[in-house]
Amino acid sequence: MEVPVNNTLQQFRNLVGVKFQLYNSLFTALPFHKIEKTGVLLSLFLLHCEEGFGRKESPMTIIDTFLKQYTAYATEQEQLDLLFRFVQYTERQVVLFDALEDAAFKDIHDINGAGTLKHLQSEILQTHTEDALARKLSDFSVRLVLTAHPTQFYPGEVLGIINDLSKALQQDNTALVNTYLQQLGKTPFLKKEKPTPYDEAMSLLWFLENVFYQSAARIINHLKSQFPGVINALNPLIRMGFWPGGDRDGNPFVKAETTLQVADALRGGIIKSYYLDVRRLKRRLTFKGVENLLSALEVKLFNNLFIPGQRTHLSKQEILGTLHQVREIIISQHNGLFVDLVDSLISKVELFGLYFASLDIRQDSTVHTKTVEAIAAKTDVLPKNYKDLSTDEKINALLKATKTVDPQQLENELYRDTLLSMQAIKTIQHNNGEAGCHRYIISHSTSVLSVMEVYGLLRLSGWKNEALTVDIIPLFETIDDLGNAGGVMEALYENEIYRRHLAQRGNTQTIMLGFSDGTKDGGYLMANWSIYKAKEQLTSISRHHGVNVVFFDGRGGPPGRGGGKTHQFYASMGRNIANKEIQLTIQGQTVSSNFGTIDTAQFNMEQLLHAGIANELFSSREVTLKSQEESLLQTLADESYKAFSVLKAHPQFLNYLQRVSPLRYYAEANIGSRPSKRSNTAKLNLDDLRAVPYVGAWSQLKQNVPGYFGVGSALRKMEETGHWKEIENLYEHSMFFKTLLDNSEMAMKKSYFPLTAYLSEHPDFGDVWNVMHDEFELTKKYLLKLSGGADLMSGNPVDQLSIQMRERVVLPLNTIQQYALNRIREFDESGDNHHAAKEVFEKLVVRCSFGIINAGRNSA
Repeated sequence: MEVPVNNTLQQFRNLVGVKFQLYNSLFTALPFHKIEKTGVLLSLFLLHCEEGFGRKESPMTIIDTFLKQYTAYATEQEQLDLLFRFVQYTERQVVLFDALEDAAFKDIHDINGAGTLKHLQSEILQTHTEDALARKLSDFSVRLVLTAHPTQFYPGEVLGIINDLSKALQQDNTALVNTYLQQLGKTPFLKKEKPTPYDEAMSLLWFLENVFYQSAARIINHLKSQFPGVINALNPLIRMGFWPGGDRDGNPFVKAETTLQVADALRGGIIKSYYLDVRRLKRRLTFKGVENLLSALEVKLFNNLFIPGQRTHLSKQEILGTLHQVREIIISQHNGLFVDLVDSLISKVELFGLYFASLDIRQDSTVHTKTVEAIAAKTDVLPKNYKDLSTDEKINALLKATKTVDPQQLENELYRDTLLSMQAIKTIQHNNGEAGCHRYIISHSTSVLSVMEVYGLLRLSGWKNEALTVDIIPLFETIDDLGNAGGVMEALYENEIYRRHLAQRGNTQTIMLGFSDGTKDGGYLMANWSIYKAKEQLTSISRHHGVNVVFFDGRGGPPGRGGGKTHQFYASMGRNIANKEIQLTIQGQTVSSNFGTIDTAQFNMEQLLHAGIANELFSSREVTLKSQEESLLQTLADESYKAFSVLKAHPQFLNYLQRVSPLRYYAEANIGSRPSKRSNTAKLNLDDLRAVPYVGAWSQLKQNVPGYFGVGSALRKMEETGHWKEIENLYEHSMFFKTLLDNSEMAMKKSYFPLTAYLSEHPDFGDVWNVMHDEFELTKKYLLKLSGGADLMSGNPVDQLSIQMRERVVLPLNTIQQYALNRIREFDESGDNHHAAKEVFEKLVVRCSFGIINAGRNSA
């Protein structure tokens, strides 16, 4: 039964809102230098900001008047010190809020309600569809791929404090909360150095060991107990994927050696987890005939971890064989005592094998092209005139080449490493099993050649046709590439040699579709619609050729990068969209916000599982959208795209983004190992700019353009041309369309145009600011007209309140950041680029970014 909204809202107010005020006041009393005074002044500053923006004052006026009215600080140094203390204090307020939400999760979410396994269980029993469930689960799975895309500013130490703090808050242990708040006050938030790809991998390995290892097993054990026999042990229902150490697209710091190190760490992490579980089992299973088996397994696991030369002297089958033997003895001789503990470990081994998470390799298609051309120039494996051949001639040349190329023959380090990384896959498969590394993703796939070059390079790296245990996954992202995807895949399916490769890989083709660059390229509606149409077309083409197609969605946390209420998208799909598996990236703050604790991870994984299973078993929808609805959405996407294209073409658009937002300071935050642009060109262009800093910059500006721009213009066009009733009908009956607009509401709810309204009359930026503001107001008007709500997100009052509270906490940071950016522009315009104070203001911009971005964790 659903928890009544008003009860849930009250619970949220009590457990998060009231407690935040209580513990925040406790935080102000911590015995640190000037912190008490900072806390009091910050409270006054927040009110001053709200009143100032209400009077349409600029951030500069607001800060100047505050300093004069409420402080005696006369020097700029004293004033800047106070602003930095405000930043430090607010960062910790955000952590407190995060911990409170984590602690209250089970009280403000119905963990047995719609979309959970408990709900699925009741649906199955009522409809007597146990057999259909077993058929579905025989080859269905959810794959969550953890990426290191830098949208999470918390250092690992702070994530640990959030975890511990939330537990203390759950227990109402005020003394322990106070201690952790003191620890928080002393813990640096600023990362002095960029993390290496290996550092990023270790940060995410913590989540694998402490969250996913437990939560995934809980889900499997529940299904096994409620529906014996439905779980296929050979088909892990939940699969974990991993990108740090394998994602080399635009990241010069990822090498083949890094890939091998990360794969080794993943193997070590899962064996360590099994080892600790076996030790815990031994404390309970002290029975005759069992203890010796567990002791022998414990020794093998220990040796595998710590004794050199014993890394491969262990297999998944060997571990499972021992555990099944233990299970049989317990049941037959010891009354089944503690058999649930053994079953839990069996489930974990079936899920994670000896690899924990499958390490994906990813590289840009242009790198493969240049590597092949270098091989042709430096060896006799390919024709010397390869570069001048036609596409068909190039493919034929690649397929005829049989020699293995020595990477050392290539002078360029990147091209050499491309071959070494392909060889590394074979090493990882030997150590971790084939599932440990079996997917090669091609960014910017634009043609058949993009895929065949990787196929050819794998063969030139030593792989044989009949033993090529690698799935080649094209990634289509831009609007044009998404439109061309069907033709590319059709040609691949008709290629005899590639089709033979697919047959060896279970006749299954995975295709990755990326939201981030699509949104940057075509705007919110066009990106989402282009991906939907690509899925529809690719499903039809694949079925025609007898290929099982699996879609891998590259989604970010905020709606502007394809995030939002993700499970609702999957639940809305009809049978015209392949639903064999659900695969998506989990990145940045989405990892900690949606999967940061065992409870939240279990709840959100259950939502995805339920979406995929229920859609197959209970949905009668043959198609997601009827032809008339598709036509309507195509018109909406086209109109939205027109509006977004006009904005992108505005002469001040990129200049505004670069000089008014903190975009150019993203790289200095040291939150990710890879550069914020794909190339080293000084001039900013959208093609090179990565989606994370692009969307993140709009988020910090509180304008969130990628999440709504063009929606209002498109809806207005529908009304003007007499199609409004059709739009209302689509909103009421299509979960796909409603989810699109709901997520857009979320992006808009986190916008705050008064912050930048001072630019409305700026000689350079005034016009472009007004274009964005007008579209925001237009979109808000039509979204409220559709929803019937009095305010954005009124249909989701708990999320609405969470966002309101979070946005209020960081309003001082937004104000300070705009103040600092304005001062930097003043230095630039005066030609005084080397003024000592400019560097201080730049540091202030970067420091503000931490709290602003972290406060947006509920964007997923």
